[in-house]
Amino acid sequence: MRAVFFLTLAAAGMAQTPGAPGQNQTRRDLIVEGAEGAERLRKPGGPVAIPRSYALVIGVGEYANLTREQQLQFSERDAEQMYSILISPEGGNFKAQNVHRLIGRQATLENLRREIEEWLPSVAQDEDRVLIYFAGHGFVAGGQAYLAPFDVNPRSVQSTGYPMARLGEMFARRIKGKWKVLLADACHSGAISPEAVQQVNASLMDLSRSVFVLTASRDREVSFESPEIGGGRGLFTYYVERGMGGAADENRDGIVTADELGNYVRTNVRRDSGGRQNPSEGGSFDREMLLAYSAAGVAPDAPPPARFGVMVIESNMDGVEVFVDGKSVGVVNKGTPLRLQGMAPGPHQVQGVKTGWDPDGPREEVVYPGQELTVSIRMRTMRRRNKAAVEELNRGIENYRNGGAANYRKAAEHFARALALDGAYGEAALYLGRTYNALYEQEKAEQYFRKAIEIDPDSTEARASFGGMLLDKGNDDEAIRQLNAVVVKDKRNALAYTQLAAALRNKEAWDQAIEAARRAIALAPGTAEPYFWLADSLRLKKPGDYVRAKEAYNEYLRLSNFDSKLAGQLNYWVRGFLIGGGRKSRASQRDIWKDMRSLAHFGICDCERLLKRIDEALAQCQKALSYDPQDPYIHYLLGRLYAARAEETSSLESAATAAKYFRSTLQLNPEIEYAQGTRQMLANIDRALRGN
Repeated sequence: MRAVFFLTLAAAGMAQTPGAPGQNQTRRDLIVEGAEGAERLRKPGGPVAIPRSYALVIGVGEYANLTREQQLQFSERDAEQMYSILISPEGGNFKAQNVHRLIGRQATLENLRREIEEWLPSVAQDEDRVLIYFAGHGFVAGGQAYLAPFDVNPRSVQSTGYPMARLGEMFARRIKGKWKVLLADACHSGAISPEAVQQVNASLMDLSRSVFVLTASRDREVSFESPEIGGGRGLFTYYVERGMGGAADENRDGIVTADELGNYVRTNVRRDSGGRQNPSEGGSFDREMLLAYSAAGVAPDAPPPARFGVMVIESNMDGVEVFVDGKSVGVVNKGTPLRLQGMAPGPHQVQGVKTGWDPDGPREEVVYPGQELTVSIRMRTMRRRNKAAVEELNRGIENYRNGGAANYRKAAEHFARALALDGAYGEAALYLGRTYNALYEQEKAEQYFRKAIEIDPDSTEARASFGGMLLDKGNDDEAIRQLNAVVVKDKRNALAYTQLAAALRNKEAWDQAIEAARRAIALAPGTAEPYFWLADSLRLKKPGDYVRAKEAYNEYLRLSNFDSKLAGQLNYWVRGFLIGGGRKSRASQRDIWKDMRSLAHFGICDCERLLKRIDEALAQCQKALSYDPQDPYIHYLLGRLYAARAEETSSLESAATAAKYFRSTLQLNPEIEYAQGTRQMLANIDRALRGN
């Protein structure tokens, strides 16, 4: 009877995994997913159905085996901007975890094959939207055209390039989808011959039998990139991005269709290049195919706008970020104007910002169809703070650093007075956001974070802190958007990469989370938190890399082995990371240091379990329990481990210990995800212990 019990126990219990219980159970924002996988957004006149969507973004500028003259300046930046517009709610409305990136050194032939031939066919279904964007070189060998990955060798293109014919086959036969899109900027000036350009463009158009294709140029033309376009962009991608951001929405219904995007990109690229570059469009596709949606652009009764105008922005100093209608359009330097073509006629709000200076604007500028408008940004006054406001801020920071609810309340009073004395004091608004976040008054926190960004739109610190609050709130999608904006501007921001790793981990975008965590570690190798998110993502991806995950957890434990009282000083920095950790909420109401160490030991315990090292796993789970005795997931995992030991040794003592931990699991959380299986295992154990 005992043998029967143990076999039943193993079948009932060990098939489950506690890898990531409880994550992302509540849908957020204005987007909901229907039974068919479509997301529906409400607009005047009825709902808009946005299919479940997947995208692959590829951008290569510096190639491993090409000459200096053949390298591209801006294709990697173009790819980063395309990612941003795809995940934006004022754009593609793709879920961040469904958009994979291969940029620079990541865009190897092996990785292209994996993403195109394995990932996309494994996830996309018949009613989905699938998009591939490529910015880089195209080559020709043996009469066949190839996309050039990072490691392409021009002497052996056939074995190191990705064949266009293979891409067409994948789209036609392997990758499912209602709407399939290829946006390709693959023919750049000076790198390949006119004959090769012609062949590459012709091959791209051949794909149109199965997919909507929009390419940067037509036969024998090249596509251009320039530092004068959007602060350094490729001409084609610049207008694709602007078009998907709403500029292509000619009838103002809030939807950018394939037809509208094609018209917008062709018109503006042709005009801006003086007719030397003419984007091409192909395919027997649905002209109403939805490529982007912007609720802010909905105006069904408005007449269609006239054709576009041009805005040329100049500045009296370097490094001025320009915002048009609240969106960053690039950085302008003295003597190097920023040209914004394809501007919809009518009034636009323009603002120039630079850290340490009072902004110029926002002010209204009117664009007329077919005309060029020059806008002069003048940064005139360095910010000189009201002395009393500065004193209030400093007093508030002193209270804030001391931590604890009473000190946070005092800090908020000082910060509020500073902001009242100087309404443009972005630091005061930022610290108010941080303080209310520490107090769990998240509506107020969001209000002041947004105020800080409104005052100083180029403040990456404000956006990074806001991203941390959004993580704490469970709004991972918006957190990813805010944090992505930070790392696009500041690629050395270790905090933002760490937070981004946490958000992407919560969205189960394991590879992207691992990449973000590794970037954070490269920038700040002595900081503990990115090692935790690296470890968690390595453990939870399938198949998991449990050995490297253990190494990363242990490095986190080593680097975080400080006095737990320091947690108060690090509160705003790390507290958001605990949400989505699989087991916690409201973590900073207790001791952050203990919670994080408990999580790390729990992770090592699970790795050891999966590596079939039960004794080592038990030791780690007991350490996790010593930091947090009331965590039901630790009790559950201990129950499973003792059940596994009982199975191996036929030990009734181990079975009784397993039962103890299973009972405490249900006492601590009777609604735990594994409740039904836990009750079944308890019943089996009880029968075995009674000798039945």
